[in-house]
Amino acid sequence: MTAELDDSFHVFDTTLRDGAQREGINLTVADKLTIARHLDDFGVGFIEGGWPGANPRDTEFFARAATELELRHATLVAFGATRRAGTSAAEDPQVKALLDAGAPVVTLVAKSHDRHVELALRTTLEENLEMVRDTVAYLCAQGRRVFVDCEHFFDGYRANAEYALAVVRAAHEAGASVVVLCDTNGGMLPAQVQAVTADVLAATGARLGIHAQDDTGCAVANTLAAVDAGATHVQCTANGYGERVGNANLFPVVAALEIKHGRRVLPEGALGEMTRISHAIAEVVNLPPSTHQPYVGVSAFAHKAGLHASAIKVDPDLYQHIDPERVGNTMRMLVSDMAGRATVELKGKELGIDLGDDRELVGRVVEAVKERELKGYTYEAADASFALLLRGELDRAAAGRPRRFFRTESWRAITEDRPDGTHANEATVKLWAKGERIVTTAEGNGPVNALDRALRVALERIYPQLASFALVDYKVRILEGRYGTDSTTRVLITTTDGSAEWSTVGVADNVIAASWQALDDAYAYGLLRAGLEPHE
Repeated sequence: MTAELDDSFHVFDTTLRDGAQREGINLTVADKLTIARHLDDFGVGFIEGGWPGANPRDTEFFARAATELELRHATLVAFGATRRAGTSAAEDPQVKALLDAGAPVVTLVAKSHDRHVELALRTTLEENLEMVRDTVAYLCAQGRRVFVDCEHFFDGYRANAEYALAVVRAAHEAGASVVVLCDTNGGMLPAQVQAVTADVLAATGARLGIHAQDDTGCAVANTLAAVDAGATHVQCTANGYGERVGNANLFPVVAALEIKHGRRVLPEGALGEMTRISHAIAEVVNLPPSTHQPYVGVSAFAHKAGLHASAIKVDPDLYQHIDPERVGNTMRMLVSDMAGRATVELKGKELGIDLGDDRELVGRVVEAVKERELKGYTYEAADASFALLLRGELDRAAAGRPRRFFRTESWRAITEDRPDGTHANEATVKLWAKGERIVTTAEGNGPVNALDRALRVALERIYPQLASFALVDYKVRILEGRYGTDSTTRVLITTTDGSAEWSTVGVADNVIAASWQALDDAYAYGLLRAGLEPHE
């Protein structure tokens, strides 16, 4: 069932149709149903499910949605076109497919640019107006609520304002609830959108919406400009997915409306779910979440400069435009060669490590970070390695040296090139753990995998918690150097224990040695997470 919502302002999502046109996205029906549930959880008012009759996948989506989707907030929308020239809406098979889809709302795309009418539809300007009137009136008579998307409206208005306005009036007078002004080519700027929207509203009296593409990087700004001019219906896609460079991004649009404009457009408490919903949809479409996306990106509230950190230690609002918790995100401190004392102290608290008021200790950490970054280390994406560095300095201050779960005596990795073109990879690890010397050998599908297996074999008997650890990501970067393959190598490894992930870094003059450092840190940090304390 769909809950009764305030109809004075519409948040309309078209991720399942327009967003799915992004290069690299190929949604199954199951994917579309899952995304629809996420969007409904977020509280959007309308979810455009696709174009029934245009392709079997969208037709199947509406058939399954009728029995599998239980929407609490959103209303499902079917998308289609006005009837073809030379026929009637009642006889047009695509219009019939819209009715058969069973969605209570239909969005019709209509040509509003005179040149497109004559060249793309190959019909007359008057016939196009009649196609709009007939289709809208017919669907309304069949009990459907109708929205009309005026395709290429802003370009059409610039070319022939009188005709573009005639299309808006035809849709409005035939019974369309909303007439949507579409910047289909994405070429408009905010001042242009605001001026045209205000003019159209004054000239027609129709309820207006806005659909903005992001080709100038202004889709969100254009959407908000249209709202400022009187539009009360915004069409967006999750994470800005869409054809070419994308559409107006749902999340910054609604955040701006709620936080900056003070307009309630989502159910109570929904805004705090925004980051989770954004990332969940990214997982479904199989694209990595944009780290620098406004409001919901992991870097949206990340601070690196020491000057910023010093101010944030006094008051986070000094360098943040909102409290990140309002959108379900968190503040992060990035440790780098730009770090100062405040950054280290705040990052320590974030990682659950209290450095107290020991200024000398904090100073040593700052210097250690700067020295290591000069050698190629990076702690921005390796919180686990930074946590171990902090603990090592605390141990050194208390006992004169860091404590460890194991101490490496030596390791080696061998790759054998065989005549048949295959390779054999073998690693031997010698280490000490809990007073015991352990020597193990293992094979793997590469030298790093062989080292990982040998280390695991060596330690699992003493630390059975390692059985739940798994490496989930491995990145190698060759740092700047003068000697090509003799340059410094940095390795980042991400590990999971099934409930959380952590990242570690290693730097050396070859990829295997750098990988060993990152592996060493990965297992050490994982054992700390498991609640164990080091002995060596």
